[in-house]
Formats: sequence, C-alpha cells, structure tokens
Amino acid sequence: MSANKNSKLIAITGKGGVGKTTVSALLIKNLLAAGKSPVLAIDADPNSCLDAALGVCVTDTVGRAREDVRNSAGADINVSKRELLRLKLESALVEEKGFDLIAMGRPEGEGCYCYANNVLKEIIAEISSGYPYVVLDNEAGLENLSRRIVQKVDLMILVSDASNSGLQTLLRLFELAGEMKMAYGKLALVVNKLRSDKLPDRMKEISEKTKADIVIGLPDDDEVSLFAQENRNFLQISDSNPVYKKVMELVI
Repeated sequence: MSANKNSKLIAITGKGGVGKTTVSALLIKNLLAAGKSPVLAIDADPNSCLDAALGVCVTDTVGRAREDVRNSAGADINVSKRELLRLKLESALVEEKGFDLIAMGRPEGEGCYCYANNVLKEIIAEISSGYPYVVLDNEAGLENLSRRIVQKVDLMILVSDASNSGLQTLLRLFELAGEMKMAYGKLALVVNKLRSDKLPDRMKEISEKTKADIVIGLPDDDEVSLFAQENRNFLQISDSNPVYKKVMELVI
C-alpha cells in the first residue's frame, strides 16, 4: 500500500507491550487537533485494541472479509471475488467524525493468502487515497511491513520502553527494516514510559546508528496509564496531558 502523492502514511511498530496503540491514538488526536483530517486509522495488530483507544467498536475486519470471500467460492453470485472483497471491506470501515478506522483482524482458516494479500493491498491503497493522513498501528515486529502490505511510509515510528531489552529490540527492528529494504521518508524513535526527564544513555548510540530524524521520550503518566487500563477513548484525554503534548512532535 502506498498513499496518494498528497497523503502521508505513518507506520508505528515496536515490540509487544510498549504502548504502540497509545502512541497511535494520541498521534491521531494530534492530527485531528491540527486540522489534518480526515485520518484513516488502520489497526494491523490482531491483538490490538485501537478501536477502543479511539472510542469506537469494530465488528467486521479485513481478515473476516477475506474468509467470507474465500468461503463464497463456487457460490451462485453475480459479482467477482475482487468486487465482493471490496464491498465487504467498505462495510468493515468504521466511519467517525474526523477519522475512519479499518481493522485487519485475525486471519481465519487455512490456505494461501498471496492472492488475498495482493488484492487487499490494492483495495486498501484505493481506500487510503481519499485521506491526507493514514496511521498504521502494526503488530509487534515488522510482520505487516515484511508482507509488503505497505511499500513505503513517510514516517516510520519505532516504539520502545526504557529497558535494555526494549532498546535492543528497537535497534533490531531498525536493522530488519534495512534488511527488508523498507523505504521511509523519516524515522522516529520513541522511548515510552520514562520515569525521568532523561532518555537512557544508550539512546545516543542508537540515534547515531539509525540516523533518526526524531528522537523523543514520553513520561510514565498516571492519566495515560488509567486510560489504557480502563480501555478509555484517548481522544478524550486532556489537552494538557504531557504525553499527548509530546507526541505532537511526531506530526509531520
């Protein structure tokens, strides 16, 4: 998937449990506040809950649409598999004020996904063409990117916590992106849940190795923790929240 020439695609990834979905939701809140709507949010993590973080409820997913089309093979229908998939994807799109959301969901069933993935890339690219911003909340690692569901991103955000293992994973993700020849315009490194105002000492080395364009730390904040714990809508978090204000630096 590549957005149209006037839209910007932002992909967020990192290891599990570091707050990728929180960063995605707060970034979308910042984009809406900056008047950069409508935003297309893509929840590409089967274990994620971006819908709850944005105050909506997803009932249909891309994975389910793929299975429905796959199971319809041989049925007496008057539309092509591609058109049927397009219709089901459109019905899976959750439309809200300022943003729309589509969830990839968990794959079901067996069989090769090559054809479905190729069609999905084309159709989602068409869907995204009407949005100035697309925010892709990835599953842990670079699985979605490695499957080439996206070909190029304008901003790739790698999220970590401040632990040594987390920072090592962040560096490994950067190396994997290089091995897969991922194309991106800018790279941002985000260290989440900091207990002090200072970034870990190792971040200087990592930022130099990665030549990151943006390096920020997000504080361990009680309000953010409460919202995450209670699955509350991050679009309703206070505008004065320090994490929300810091994520503003990721708006391109």
